[in-house]
Amino acid sequence: MTGAALDLAIILPTLNERDNLAPLIERIEDALGVEGWEVLIVDDNSSDGTADEARRLALTDSRLRVIQRIGRRGLSSAVIEGFCATAAPYCAVMDADHQHDPTVLSDLLRAVKGEHADVAVASRFAAGASTEEWGNPEREKLSGFANMLARRMTGVELSDPMSGFFLMRSETARELAPKLSGIGFKILLDVLATSDKPLKVKEFPIRFAARRSGESKLDRAIVFDFLAGLYDKSFGRIVPTRFAMFGTVGALGVLVHMAVLYLLLIAAGAAFTLGQAIATFAAMSFNFWLNNFLTYRDRRLKSACEVLRGWVSFIAACSVGAFANVAVATTLHDRGVYAAVAALVGIGIGSVWNYALSSRFVWGRFTQS
Repeated sequence: MTGAALDLAIILPTLNERDNLAPLIERIEDALGVEGWEVLIVDDNSSDGTADEARRLALTDSRLRVIQRIGRRGLSSAVIEGFCATAAPYCAVMDADHQHDPTVLSDLLRAVKGEHADVAVASRFAAGASTEEWGNPEREKLSGFANMLARRMTGVELSDPMSGFFLMRSETARELAPKLSGIGFKILLDVLATSDKPLKVKEFPIRFAARRSGESKLDRAIVFDFLAGLYDKSFGRIVPTRFAMFGTVGALGVLVHMAVLYLLLIAAGAAFTLGQAIATFAAMSFNFWLNNFLTYRDRRLKSACEVLRGWVSFIAACSVGAFANVAVATTLHDRGVYAAVAALVGIGIGSVWNYALSSRFVWGRFTQS
């Protein structure tokens, strides 16, 4: 055996980062030298051929390894798979879009190796850091607000608990992995809030740069995603987070249901059974759209064919629950129960059934999160 022993694994969760990979590997080599590290590219089946590009690079560079995930999405869960896929004693997490400066890796590694920290974090907001090159004041304000909220809800005192650039011992990461929620994008917050013993953290300022190419993996649903992560750390053991999100969407669907029912009964003079059936269908369609956008955003159906097939599957999966909904509500209404109360009882009867089947048959599999 020749060369330096493997010391550090750098986990790069990717989604449509094809053009960023080769120049980033060059930057990592410039920062760390040619030996002692590996890069794990964990790709969520990118449509631009990121995984193929990673394999092409790996043919001539044994320091690169590729995990192409089919049917599994989400930055946090990708990082968790990276934690468990390396033999290196230390692991770092960073973005592949060149916003994170690889020269900071040496400082992070020295801090954890020297036991000055359990987790070394590259911070956008520590003294000496800069976000000037980021050029996104709205996102900067959002990050600042999210950091404040995260500190208050979790007790994690950092300038940047939402950072996506950090380093820790692989053994510690693997010990925590079974307890991590894997929800959303903020894996550092998940790690710090999950550990039973407080982790000693040291922050290092960075110059947070602009994205080199491609599009951000974050969209307008990031606020909902962030709140879901905080919920999971606070109440997820009581009510599973995914079910709570599904229920929140369902509550909005109730408003749609009641609005449609009211219009049909009052404005159109429809019979209650017909009105309840049409309102149920309208609410189910609304719930499918919002669940696809929010609750299952890590497995979102995107193409027209996927969305149509998913909508049909959702209606089919929920049809038994809808039948029970209408039957129970009609029976109660016929026995003199007020229409709104009867409708709400019917909705409640179908909700658990709808969650269980739609999780399995529409968005891929049952989930514990």
